[in-house]
Amino acid sequence: MIVFRYLSREVLLTLSAVSAVLLVIIMSGRFIKYLAQAASGAMDPSSLFLIMGVRLPGFLQLILPLGLFLGFLLAYGRMYLESEMTVLSATGMSQQRLLAISMVPATIVALIVAWLSLSLAPQGATQFQLLLNKQDALTEFDTLEPGRFQTLNDGSRVTYTEQLTNDRTNLGGVFITQKNLGQDAKDRSISILVAQKGRQEVRPDGSRWLILDDGYRYDGNPGLADYRAIKYDTYGVLLPKPDVSNEVTDRDAMPTSSLIGNPDVKAIAELQWRISMPLLVFIVTLIAVPLSRVNPRQGRFLKLLPAILLYMGYVTALILVRGALEKGNISPTLGLWWVHGLFLIIGLLLFYWEPLRLKLATRRSAKELAHG
Repeated sequence: MIVFRYLSREVLLTLSAVSAVLLVIIMSGRFIKYLAQAASGAMDPSSLFLIMGVRLPGFLQLILPLGLFLGFLLAYGRMYLESEMTVLSATGMSQQRLLAISMVPATIVALIVAWLSLSLAPQGATQFQLLLNKQDALTEFDTLEPGRFQTLNDGSRVTYTEQLTNDRTNLGGVFITQKNLGQDAKDRSISILVAQKGRQEVRPDGSRWLILDDGYRYDGNPGLADYRAIKYDTYGVLLPKPDVSNEVTDRDAMPTSSLIGNPDVKAIAELQWRISMPLLVFIVTLIAVPLSRVNPRQGRFLKLLPAILLYMGYVTALILVRGALEKGNISPTLGLWWVHGLFLIIGLLLFYWEPLRLKLATRRSAKELAHG
């Protein structure tokens, strides 16, 4: 029991440290991407942390199996390097018993990954798509920041204001330019609105208007001297009505219960992918235990790079086969299971290769002594 607690603690501590580092790296990259969208006015900055929160289960279901795999390699590799495993082997710790002990933390991680993959990740994906639908319905008043040019409609509209009240209804120093992209060069005109101040009004029928006061409107074609300037005291612009869609169409956002029994190949591929995540944990544990065995003279990192490449090959194969299954190029019965079967065989070969090699070497030596 003492050895079991010691080995489990070493693996779980290493797993936590590695997973935390990987999570920070992945979330930092995604956060920078969303932050760039918020800076361009395509996303509300106040929703950034909420978006990262709902995406967290989807990140963890991919990070935890890799963290456990590296946890076994680093923790057991250190113990081999410091001859702790040699002492344990001398007291009766066989490779089979070490694998059985390793399966206990692997089972805990697999249960967590199954919970994330089958339940929390689809819920997070649903909330993520609803948030994106909400972001798509935002107007420039929802994301406008004073003193910053904001591009909308794929660059055809640029809005700027020097001042903006906290309730986002009154503006000061307004500049708006709109490109009219027509087929003919004569139709590609530009409209420019400048105003000392402006305000947003909501009419009783629900329509929203931007009312500009004391300004000018300029219309014309770039490169042509046919610009028209109009001075106005009050100018009204009808704003598009926000339309928030509650429709969720992404397959990764579908509840697992709705995937079970669904004959669509894409639904089958999604279900098999979700089941593959916890199954992946047990197989990589079988692979990690023999690969963590190193010679103290060789160093603990000798097998780390080949092990990582083997893990990447496993995950890459799952992704490629999933794509082929979605396209109908692979039978749903075969699906992703043959990939797991292949790497299960690889894990068994790695696990039994060293004892088999030692047994053959012992027999060969015995025969040589007998003939000598």
